[in-house]
Amino acid sequence: MTIDTDLSRPGVLRAGINLGNILLVTGTAADGDPEGVAPSLAGRIADHLGLTVELVPFASPGEVADALADDAWDIALIAEEPERAKTIAFVDAYVEIEATYMVPEASPLKTIADVDAAGVRIAVSDRSAYDLYLSRTLQKAELVRAKGLQGALDLYVTEKLDALAGLRPALKENAADLGGQRILDGRYTAVRQAVGTKPKNAALQAAIAAYLKTAKADGTIAGLLETFGVQEKLSVAGD
Repeated sequence: MTIDTDLSRPGVLRAGINLGNILLVTGTAADGDPEGVAPSLAGRIADHLGLTVELVPFASPGEVADALADDAWDIALIAEEPERAKTIAFVDAYVEIEATYMVPEASPLKTIADVDAAGVRIAVSDRSAYDLYLSRTLQKAELVRAKGLQGALDLYVTEKLDALAGLRPALKENAADLGGQRILDGRYTAVRQAVGTKPKNAALQAAIAAYLKTAKADGTIAGLLETFGVQEKLSVAGD
């Protein structure tokens, strides 16, 4: 088996990109393609494999995952997560982001553990990696879902919910914009952004795994974080 036999269009690597992750997609090129760490990494992978990259944008990670059924991509750059791993073969994580909660300044909720209590309502972006994680692990609190990061923030504000679940860098920006908010110390999980493939595509999986191992070790991933100004918000993922 060769890499080309794993591609729907020989010579072209179609990369599913989640536009909803504002840390990994930070702009738009003149030709309309997304720009940022994730699109650039997709391009680096394609170059390494001797392929042409085609970026396939989606509004949310859930839409990226769903598009596997339509053969819309060859690789997907979204967070690795057990529910998604039922249909997507995740090759490796390249960056990780701490997930926590934002609460009103006067909230009695002081710790991550405090949030999982009866009567506590948490706004969350529907089908995000941390939504899937919290859906599995919360025992008492209620998740209230909205579409996308902005939708979750709007729901938190308009419905006066008890907490907003999210990634620490984005929550810091939300807190600064709103005022009167606190970000809880610690984390309930670290969201690991990874590269996924179709489970049957063994040659492509092996080639990408080898590339990412080198890219993390030689500073390529760290360099992309610096290029797009997110080195203070994201960390290179460990193996």
